[in-house]
Amino acid sequence: MIAFLIFLGFIVLLAIIVIGLYNSLVTLRNRFKNAFSQIDVQLKRRYDLIPNLVETAKGYMKHEREALEAVIRARNSAMSAGEKAAKNPGDPSAMQGLAGAEGALTGALGRIFALAESYPDLKANQNMLALQEELTSTENRIAFARQAFNDAVTGYNIGREKFPNSIIAGMFNFTPAELLESTETPEERKAPKVSF
Repeated sequence: MIAFLIFLGFIVLLAIIVIGLYNSLVTLRNRFKNAFSQIDVQLKRRYDLIPNLVETAKGYMKHEREALEAVIRARNSAMSAGEKAAKNPGDPSAMQGLAGAEGALTGALGRIFALAESYPDLKANQNMLALQEELTSTENRIAFARQAFNDAVTGYNIGREKFPNSIIAGMFNFTPAELLESTETPEERKAPKVSF
């Protein structure tokens, strides 16, 4: 009888440990998903600002139609990649696709700002100045949200790789999450000179 009670106590203790480890992994996974949703909110804000920027610039930059269309194409591509990533934050292919699309959008916006230098009336336009300020503010928010996401993903990945968490993670299919890293080359990372 005592052996049975000891065995039963061991099983109950083991179940409590497994439940605790499982719940900690669920918590870490939900934290990085929440962190991605904060990025998603800021990206949507950015995507909403871009058409206004293009419309404001369109009247002044009539001969730069190709550059304006490139921004819209890059925006649409980034929105699509963002929607895919939002369905499964941490998925390596979705995160790489989002990083690539965001890099292309940043490059297209940089070209628009560089071209705007040639149009003094556009540089002085109050709408353009306000939009540029909003985009700068949004870019800062995106950077902070990405940092928080990467911190949460790192915490999750560390949590799922620790022993004995790794056993529970393997049993319940807690797959590794992917960091959201920039795909830009060092030359592309140089901030474009923008002055309105």
